[in-house]
Amino acid sequence: MVIKIRKLKKEDKPALMDILHNTPEFTADEVTIAEEVIDGSLDNPGKSGYFSLAAENDEGVFTGFISYGPVPMTQYAWDIYWLAVRREFQGHGVGAALLKAAEENIVQAGGRMAFIETSGKAQYDKTRRFYLTNDYKEICDLPDFYAPGDNKVIYQKILG
Repeated sequence: MVIKIRKLKKEDKPALMDILHNTPEFTADEVTIAEEVIDGSLDNPGKSGYFSLAAENDEGVFTGFISYGPVPMTQYAWDIYWLAVRREFQGHGVGAALLKAAEENIVQAGGRMAFIETSGKAQYDKTRRFYLTNDYKEICDLPDFYAPGDNKVIYQKILG
């Protein structure tokens, strides 16, 4: 499968929301927050502090997205806020291609490190393995951060 990475467009939003709503790991509150970040990158690209990319296959099917932005009050740090791939395309390199494209954009903008935070719940095991496979290192595990039994796990990658 050929994966094309491009800037997210407003007309992508229905397909993007479909991915968010059909990703069982995401709660309704998380989908709401993700939509706010996405809207910021679509309505005010660059000025909102949020950037988003889309992935599509060689048939033009929207397969996933990533949103990221600089960490306020830092010189070189960036956060990867959201990364999601349509279930039937997971395991085909879409997430890795999106992550690599975001990292390249971050470096071009002067960024030197990227951070990702996620839940420590069991249903996020696959997600955490994905980050490790893509050369992120776990640097922090905050117990009971989101809720009792739901740790916040932070990953970092030095870019460049």
